[in-house]
Amino acid sequence: MNTSANDVMPTIRKASDTLIQGASDAADATREHAYEALDKAEDRLRQLRGSVDPVVDMLASKAQKMARQSLDLASEAKDRAEQSLKRAAGVTTRYVSEQPVRSILIAAGVGAAVALLITASRQRKSNKNRY
Repeated sequence: MNTSANDVMPTIRKASDTLIQGASDAADATREHAYEALDKAEDRLRQLRGSVDPVVDMLASKAQKMARQSLDLASEAKDRAEQSLKRAAGVTTRYVSEQPVRSILIAAGVGAAVALLITASRQRKSNKNRY
């Protein structure tokens, strides 16, 4: 029994690492797009600066400050999510090593449930397309 738990552990670790990396990549890509949008807005503001009222300048500055703060908050949220995923991966790894049979049964049950949901979804879509 312990051998099957050892066989499953690398797969679980790899899946959790992939999930964490995916979340990190998504957050990084979002941050890059936001910075690009800010840079474009900043360039546009420079172009219009000659005719812009000082109040609008102040508002634009505040908007940029808020946008940067939002990006910082998003980065912190990403870091918290990564920490949470790492903790969950650790707990999952421990559970699988301590309860290999239950882990396999749970995985099989979840797989069956997902398969049923996908099948039901496809059937609903095909039924809607008929009408």
